[in-house]
Amino acid sequence: MMLACSAPLVAGSVVCALAGSLIPMIAGRGLQGLAAAVAEYADWRMLFWGSAALSMVVALLIWLLVPATPAHGRGRLDAGGALGLGVGLVCLLLGVSKGAEWGWTSGTTLGLLGAAVVVLLLWGLWELRVRDPLVDLRTTARPQVLLTNVASVLVGFAMYAQSLVVMQILQLPEATGYGLGQSMLTAGLWLAPSGLMMMAVSGLGARLSAARGPRTSLFAGALVIAVGYGSAFALMGAPWGLMVAGSVGSIGVGLAYGAMPALIMGAVPQRETASANSFNTLMRSIGTSVSAAVVGVILSQMTVTVGGHVLPSESGFRTALLVGCGVALVAALVTLALPRRAA
Repeated sequence: MMLACSAPLVAGSVVCALAGSLIPMIAGRGLQGLAAAVAEYADWRMLFWGSAALSMVVALLIWLLVPATPAHGRGRLDAGGALGLGVGLVCLLLGVSKGAEWGWTSGTTLGLLGAAVVVLLLWGLWELRVRDPLVDLRTTARPQVLLTNVASVLVGFAMYAQSLVVMQILQLPEATGYGLGQSMLTAGLWLAPSGLMMMAVSGLGARLSAARGPRTSLFAGALVIAVGYGSAFALMGAPWGLMVAGSVGSIGVGLAYGAMPALIMGAVPQRETASANSFNTLMRSIGTSVSAAVVGVILSQMTVTVGGHVLPSESGFRTALLVGCGVALVAALVTLALPRRAA
């Protein structure tokens, strides 16, 4: 399955690199979903050629280094469930992500959101009746699985909101009084330590989960993300401050994301682990999509005019940071409601 997933990732990257209009670009990004700031000095297509090359390297490493394991699952592919879930999520995420641009009361936005509700309800009825469901909803209703998925939505929201805010502050002109005037490349370099910290903390997260349980790791991760937001709120006046804040937040994300699969796999039968973890990943994606919509609304409504250009205001950025911090704290509270056996 890992090798199979690498194929659309490569194909999607190539399609994006060759895209000359919106539709192929969307198709390519969709393929990438099945599975580096260089644009300032090189053609943006290099981003996708680079992604294609790296994806091929990943596929090769999987082939050479990841041992094969026999399949244990039985049953047939739930094509109806896959189609229903796909249609419902497209309607939901498109309505949420474009609502601010189209208008939240526009017929298109309301139609998409209404269609999402109807389709997902019908999908749920289908999943409860089909013999081999794509997602076993009875399993996802178990407290440990349900609460982990809720926390995943919130953590996904908190993770993405910070990245949206920090990158914009770094690149806005200094004439605003709060922008830091960094180039695209420099801003990317300031945030590079964040990714490194997320990798570095993976071992610590594993040891913490082994000693105290993944419930503790998820709780700690959510709190650390909130601390990252507090740091960004206090240190947003300097690039190094945002680097520190981003690194702190990434540590929290690393702890939280490492704990989620363990919580899911500890609560479902072995034959359902792939489906349950895939659904959990989907919950994180929903969180990031909702985050983009909420932050977009905040920044579009709280603006200033600088040099004839309408830009997000400092108060808008601070409001977005406070919202992200609050969401991370709610994620921590949700984690506390997990069954004690998950500790």
